[in-house]
Amino acid sequence: MTDVGEVLTRVHREEWARVVATLARRIGDLDVAEEMAAEAFAAAVERWSADGVPPNPGAWLTTTAYRRAVDRIRRESRREDKHREALMLADVPEPLGVIDDDRLRLIFTCCHPALAMEARVALTLRLVGGLTVPEIARAYLVQEAAMSRRITRAKTKIKAAGIPYRVPSRDDLPARVSGVLAVLYLIFNEGYLASDPGKEAVRADLTAEAIRLTRLVRTLLPDDHEATGLLALMLLTEARRPARVSATGELVVLAEQDRGAWNRQLIAEGHALVRACIAAGRPPGRYQILAAVNAVHTDARDARDTDWAQVAALYDHLVRVDPSPIVRLNRAVAVAELDGPQVALAEVDGLPLDGYHAYHATRAELLRRMGRGGEAREAYERAIELAGNSAETAYLRRRRDQLSGR
Repeated sequence: MTDVGEVLTRVHREEWARVVATLARRIGDLDVAEEMAAEAFAAAVERWSADGVPPNPGAWLTTTAYRRAVDRIRRESRREDKHREALMLADVPEPLGVIDDDRLRLIFTCCHPALAMEARVALTLRLVGGLTVPEIARAYLVQEAAMSRRITRAKTKIKAAGIPYRVPSRDDLPARVSGVLAVLYLIFNEGYLASDPGKEAVRADLTAEAIRLTRLVRTLLPDDHEATGLLALMLLTEARRPARVSATGELVVLAEQDRGAWNRQLIAEGHALVRACIAAGRPPGRYQILAAVNAVHTDARDARDTDWAQVAALYDHLVRVDPSPIVRLNRAVAVAELDGPQVALAEVDGLPLDGYHAYHATRAELLRRMGRGGEAREAYERAIELAGNSAETAYLRRRRDQLSGR
């Protein structure tokens, strides 16, 4: 007998964004789209348990959500023209225009210039990426309540400003692409190393969807080299996924991964895209530089063969493009390999990243290499407290426990 709970969990993961995107396009209201999608999933729990899972669960959910949306519009309508509008809502295909994909079209709609960049990204992660508010808050290193307010304000702004739910014109796409790429990168990162301890450590569904949508963006904007760089970055990172988590569910760091398990086809494609960006001869942006860093790592057949001087040089360039504390933290890892942990620790200490688990994990490793075990243990404890990913937490605990000889 089919386990309806398991089926719904899988279907929610695969279909939530599509249902919301389809409703948003057809009824033009994000709040209603999200609420009716939630009602449809709730109805599925009861109906599928009694009648069995339908042959096409996604279509069942979309139809159910759509009918409930129409019923709600009818109930809430007070004017005759609104009532007629609700009655006339129908499954008439609209011209898809430049973007022939509901989810990607919704991403571009949510990334309207009228919204602040952080609001665009947060709203789209919620509606299209299907991430929870806690997951998005962890990605931004902010409190859940603050993120919830940010998302609510973005929805309100869309409604108040009358931002249309339509396919952006080709002329509109370049102005919105930076927010779209940011969204896709965060969705990918959540899949590659999930922040929710109650979920799988690696969510291949999210990484695959992020890659699929990024390919579409690159097809739409073939001359946008940041889109090409992001696709290369995703492919080179995804190529290492088979070696990322051990059979016991523990994170395997880059230096210890079985490089024979890496996906060489993805690496070859990623390297080709990086070379294409370089050949263009234009100043590289953030994603292109990060892709180049990953190209250096995936070019080394053994961790000992890594060209750390090249990695450090690329991070020096990235700091000029994006002087964020997280970039400086990542640069310090390369500095440690070139100049030693003492020099790297001097750069890491003082970075305003106390709420970021990777900051404390990096400090722990540097302190460990310097023989300062007590301080390293404290840093591991703080990293464990902040880390959400189950595989990463298991790795940090083992590293901490090794300090005490257990």
